[in-house]
Amino acid sequence: MARYFNVAGPCNEADHYMIEASSRLTDVDDLIAQRQYFVIHAPRQSGKTTLLLDLANRINHEGKYYALYCSLEAVQGVEDSKEGIPAVVRRIENALRFSGIPKVNFAKNADYSDYTGVLLTELTVLSMSLDKPLVIFFDEADCLSEGTLISFLRQLRNGYNTRSQTPFVHSVVLVGMRNIRDFKAKIRPDSETLGSASPFNIVKEALTLRNFTKEEIAKLYEQHTADTGQIFEPEAVETVYQQTQGQPWLVNAIACEVIEQSLRKDYTKPVTAELVHQAIQTIILRRDTHIDSLLERLKEDRVRRVMEPVIIGELVDIDKFSDDYNYTKDLGLIRDSPGLVEPANPIYAEVIIRTLSANFQNVLSESRYPYRMPRYLKNGRIDMNFLLQDFQSFWRENCDIWTKRFDYEEAAPHLVLQAFLQRVVNGGGQIIREFAAGRNRLDLCVVYEGQKYPIELKLRRTTKTEENSYDQILDYMDTLGVKEGWLVIFDRRIDMDWDSKIYLKTEKINDKTLTVAGC
Repeated sequence: MARYFNVAGPCNEADHYMIEASSRLTDVDDLIAQRQYFVIHAPRQSGKTTLLLDLANRINHEGKYYALYCSLEAVQGVEDSKEGIPAVVRRIENALRFSGIPKVNFAKNADYSDYTGVLLTELTVLSMSLDKPLVIFFDEADCLSEGTLISFLRQLRNGYNTRSQTPFVHSVVLVGMRNIRDFKAKIRPDSETLGSASPFNIVKEALTLRNFTKEEIAKLYEQHTADTGQIFEPEAVETVYQQTQGQPWLVNAIACEVIEQSLRKDYTKPVTAELVHQAIQTIILRRDTHIDSLLERLKEDRVRRVMEPVIIGELVDIDKFSDDYNYTKDLGLIRDSPGLVEPANPIYAEVIIRTLSANFQNVLSESRYPYRMPRYLKNGRIDMNFLLQDFQSFWRENCDIWTKRFDYEEAAPHLVLQAFLQRVVNGGGQIIREFAAGRNRLDLCVVYEGQKYPIELKLRRTTKTEENSYDQILDYMDTLGVKEGWLVIFDRRIDMDWDSKIYLKTEKINDKTLTVAGC
């Protein structure tokens, strides 16, 4: 069977195009050689399981250690350690059954009534029976919670601390979406806690599996070219990199969509940047499981506390040392840039805004709000002033209602306007969004029939907000190479009346035309 771009489950060289996962992670061999216990964390579908299976196979093949891959996903939701720890032991037993490790009678006489020590005991007995040191990769370790998590970590820690006297596992690797620091989030406040020092405070290091580089994306796609002759044009590879920032699932999903759906496996046709853009829009609208599961996290308060400042551009509201920030970053929703915190990639940025504003778009019924592109066209161009005046009327009438309906209340003005614009351009046009904490604004560019209409969104906090925004929107216009732009300012001051908030004025600044819309 011909190889293909995999978007479901771990990859293997026989069936899939793939970049060796271990090339995206360093120091693993050194940590194992030092008998360390450590963490590998990365967002979902970034290649963790592929990495672990590769590592286990390679280590077993090299022959210095025995390596065991063990997934703990089946123990998710089992909070009581009386049930959870025996379930963990059985997962190890099942993993051993299908491993290359010599047959051992693991847990044959396990005393499961001793749930606070049975894991420690059985791993000790296993380690004593083997003729080589044992390395265990616990995948989905962050699925464990409550008493099961506490007991699991404590028993591993006890084995680690006494292994100079009693044989125990040579190296343990906990793998999941989150770093060990976030495991405490799996413990309810009213439960037994992890204590002032985590029972797994023996962890030496936390490693992160990085995304693909642009060169690795090119190498991945070249494997398909070598097999089929189908070419990925350089502009297509560049577009994939810019839009995904190397997120592995997205890189594979775009190639899969173009080759299998858009081109119907006609390998004589090249993959172009235009086809990549079409595939991205399809993936965004389809909301595959990968994207859907990620966006479910937006409902969590700890994620909202980080993402809301990112949407409105206010870096001062984000504490980069907080658990909320680290958790959101570990999920793969955001990334650090110099002076900024922004969505992890442009595709995520698009689906984040569309998801948060989806309910509002759905209620903009055609009967009451017939906002479609033909209404705003004049001589083939969008009459943006007319469009914004329509929005001003809508905002004045509905802002109190809709602001309260958004979980992201502070970002509601930004989300409502973008939903309004999305309804306008659906079926003809595109909205390009640039937002990040640290920008102090959100930049939009409506693209229609090759014309660009830059819009900057700001929240008015003081009387100087407007004048301080001019340089920003003018710079954005320069970036886009256009002479006309729009600045939308939402006045959040409670002591201002609507007649003062709502206005539309146009100014000539050098050779540019700037229209300011107050809301």
